[in-house]
Formats: sequence, C-alpha cells, structure tokens
Amino acid sequence: MFRFKIKKRQEPLVWSSCLVLFGALSLSLAVSAIMLALQNKPPLTAIVLLFNGAFGSLLAIQDCLIKAVPIFLCSLGVAIAFRLKIWNIGAEGQYALGAIGATWVALRFPDLPWFVVLPGMLAMAFIAGGLWGLIPAVLKLYMRANEIIVTLMFNYLAILFLDYLVYGPWKDPVSFGFPMTREFSTSAIVGKIGHTQLNWGIILCIFSGVAIWIFFKYTRLGYELKASGENIKAARYAGLPYNRLVMLVLFLSGALAGWAGFLEASSTINRLQPGIIVGYGYTAIVVAWLARLNPISIGIASFLLAGLRVGLENLQLDLQVPAAFGGIMEGLILLTVLAGSFFIDYRISLGKKS
Repeated sequence: MFRFKIKKRQEPLVWSSCLVLFGALSLSLAVSAIMLALQNKPPLTAIVLLFNGAFGSLLAIQDCLIKAVPIFLCSLGVAIAFRLKIWNIGAEGQYALGAIGATWVALRFPDLPWFVVLPGMLAMAFIAGGLWGLIPAVLKLYMRANEIIVTLMFNYLAILFLDYLVYGPWKDPVSFGFPMTREFSTSAIVGKIGHTQLNWGIILCIFSGVAIWIFFKYTRLGYELKASGENIKAARYAGLPYNRLVMLVLFLSGALAGWAGFLEASSTINRLQPGIIVGYGYTAIVVAWLARLNPISIGIASFLLAGLRVGLENLQLDLQVPAAFGGIMEGLILLTVLAGSFFIDYRISLGKKS
C-alpha cells in the first residue's frame, strides 16, 4: 500500500509565480472552453475572439489599460492588508467611498482651477476610502469582530449610500429621471495623455506601486509589517505595534481603493452614478493572489484581468455569451491560482504505508 506525503520545500520553486500564472490561465481557459461547448458555442472561435477583443488592436489595448488602472489600485490596497494576514474583502465599498468623496469636492467647488480641485478630490478620496477601511480595523481590535464579515458588509452599506446620493440630494435635475449627478466641470476631470484614450491616472498607479515596493523593501515599518504577518504571536512577543499596524494597513488599503474610485469617476464617467460599481474591488482579490502580493506582478495581473473583461465584451456581442460568464472565469482563475500556489511551497511524494 502507498500513501501520499506532503513536505514543505526548503526553497520555493524558481519562477514559481510565472508558472502559477500560466497554469491558472491555461486551466481556467480549458474549463471555460468546455462550458462554452456545453452552450453550443464554438470554443476555439470564442477563445480567439476573447484575445482579439482584448489585445488585437491598439484601441483594445488602451481599453485594457484604462480598466487596469482601478483594478491595480484596488489590488495594491488589498495586497497591503493581506501581507499582515488581514483579509480585507471591502475594496468595493472603499472604492465607492473614494468616488463619493471626490464627487463631493467636484460638486462643491466647480469654479476653482484644476490645480486646486484635482488635488482636493485626490485627498478627499484618500481620506474617505481610508476611513471606511479604518472602521473594520477598530471593530476587529476592540470588539473582536471578524474583518472578513465586516468589510464584506460594509460594501453593501457604501453602495447603498452611493445610491441614496445619486437618487436623492446629488441627483442632476436635468438627467431625465436617471440616477446620476450633474457632469463634473472641466477642472474636475483627469485629462487624457496626448491623443490617446489613456488618462493621467496611470502615473498615479506607477507612483503608488513604486512607493509600496520601496515601503516593504527598505523601510523598518514595512519590515515590521511583513514580520507581523508571518507570525502574529511572535510579533506581539517581540513588542511590535501589531494593533497600530492593523489600523495602518486597513487605512492604506481603503485609501488606495478610494483613489481608484476617484479616477473612475473623474476620468472615465465624469460624474457619479450607480454604473460606477462594476466589481473592481472583488476582482482585486483575484489579482492580489494571482500576483502573490508583489506590486510589479500586480501590474501585470491587473492588465490581464482587465483584458479578460474587455475580451468578454467582444464575446457578448458576437456570441451572445452571458455577462455572468466573466465572473465564472475570474472565479476559475482564483481557484486554480490557490491550488497552484500550494505546489510552490510544498511537494507531494509517494511513499509506502508503514
């Protein structure tokens, strides 16, 4: 008789993240092709349409980059919390609060110049998203609330608050009954880069990614955060400020998601409306795990997941694939990544049963 033995590797596999990414995408595409075949859709044609729609033209690539911006910022925020083993599932709500905070500045000060309004929107989105993330931290530390449940429930509160504003006090009186604010003034809109469809939010993404990478690699606080995430009991015994670190990571996590909401409202939609909520906060969880919490890998994974969204729009038009199919593919990618990550740190051997 034989039995399987699980042993921890002395060192992780070389190029492990790339292998996991490739394997996850391949397996999820294979399962998706089977599901398409069950719907009497041509699977190979569908996969070709998916890739052509996402990466087959310059406009498609620009569309991917535009969608990758909010995904990247939400994913970067989620990854900071995950480093400390704090499971922030609330990026969607923090994203909504960031959009609300930025919109308040845009509607309150429409006549101020752009160099006053845009920094104000940026700051207010940072504060609003950060404070929305800080509340679950306080509840976790002082009332022993589970941060997974609290952050998840806060998503619904934030989205309902956004709905209240656009259906009520902030509703545009000339919107013909549609729930939306009035359009932002020119000074409150993040501009395009040259003659492209890309906006200057990409610069904010690059700055944020580099800053977080430097923070974890070269600062003492970043080292303490990583050490606390590896072993909470040891961190407390060593005198590391664990409670302050929890509040810090959830504030930063919410603040970065808030920036994503600001950019989506100011550069893509140019107003606040319910359609701004498209699931970027939940996609961020997939991206963070797909990239193994590495800021550079998060950029790549954000672009790929944005490409998935753009490509699925092509499938919906040409093959009438249901919109929910995108959520199924994202879920498949997450499951395959989690399964593949196991083999990075562990190996399975076959031995005789004693």
